[in-house]
Amino acid sequence: MSEKIILAYSGGLDTSVAIKWIQENYGYEVVTLTADLGNVSDLPAIKQKAIDVGAIAAHVADVRSEFVTDFVFPALRANAMYQGVYPLATALGRPLIARLMVEAARKEGASAVAHGCTGKGNDQVRLDVSVGALAPDLKVIAPAREWSMTRLEEIDYARKHNIEVPNTADKPYSTDDNVWGRSIEAGVLEDPSVEPPDDVYEWTSDLADCPEDPLYLNIRFEKGNPVAINDERMDSLALVEFLSNIAGTHGIGRIDHIEDRLVGIKSREIYEAPAAVVLVTAHKALENMVLSRAQGRFSEIVSTEYSNLVYDGLWFSHLRDNLQAYIDSTQRYVNGSVKIKMHKGNFIVVGREADTPLYNTELATYDTGDSFDQSSAPGFIDLWGLPVRTQARSQNDNL
Repeated sequence: MSEKIILAYSGGLDTSVAIKWIQENYGYEVVTLTADLGNVSDLPAIKQKAIDVGAIAAHVADVRSEFVTDFVFPALRANAMYQGVYPLATALGRPLIARLMVEAARKEGASAVAHGCTGKGNDQVRLDVSVGALAPDLKVIAPAREWSMTRLEEIDYARKHNIEVPNTADKPYSTDDNVWGRSIEAGVLEDPSVEPPDDVYEWTSDLADCPEDPLYLNIRFEKGNPVAINDERMDSLALVEFLSNIAGTHGIGRIDHIEDRLVGIKSREIYEAPAAVVLVTAHKALENMVLSRAQGRFSEIVSTEYSNLVYDGLWFSHLRDNLQAYIDSTQRYVNGSVKIKMHKGNFIVVGREADTPLYNTELATYDTGDSFDQSSAPGFIDLWGLPVRTQARSQNDNL
């Protein structure tokens, strides 16, 4: 009896071709695993497609809510944005997919797992390392790292084997999406001087098509998690989907980024992440109301390190767990509401209200009711500047 392998199956070009290619080159019986993180419109149909292409069995799982609750929101609490702009949508989805692959391998008695990632991307690292952290005994195979086919050659291979794929030579984009964001690369996008064609975008409106009137939203957070919009409480998935749709309608969430990949190359990446960019901005605004200056400064350092770990495929690492513990400890008082104004592709924070704010109007005001004791300032400045004056007197370099 042939050994079994679990293939992470999206139904797209790479993984559809991979079913036949693995059978031809490795002799494994292929079992597919499809996880709906907000990117699968019809799980039964994709399951049937896997069987039609040649899989002996197909597992499907709707894990959208789990993805948001256990992966997206922990990253949101960390304000995780790789290189300050990328909300890590794809990177956050990979460890969940890896865990599901391992669970399917145990259920099926498989000795290996496989995915459709190439040798130039980040996702190969995220999946390989995550599987290794959870099940170091499993072998990992990545056909796209081995077959060296161009995208057009893959399309030809699919046609020869009667495999239906959504990609065409006229629109050879490589895309990945989930409820937190959508990524697009390849084709004409590989020239960073070229403006992305209109057909690249699916979630966000062109400015000419955006509503003429601005829209105000009030987002409520509790312990760092968004829980309501305009006083209507929603579960985590519904809230993200609602905000993604409405912000996208207003043209918000487009990102055109030259990104430093983990493998050492720069890549031009297009992202659509309407909900993510709004929620991270709103969350930061509320944090500024409740965290001390020292907490805020250190949290920025932690956020950068956290973002790098997630991007680099180290979700299942002790350091990520350690950082998450610190982050979550800072979120105890991140309770309150943030008002956002959206208009023609732009959005800004126009108001914020915390349940337990460090902002004190009586201390901040320059008007009647000012309680700040300005007579304390000279003594404070004298002590604050003492080290500088001492060094200047002893080591005067005329800086």
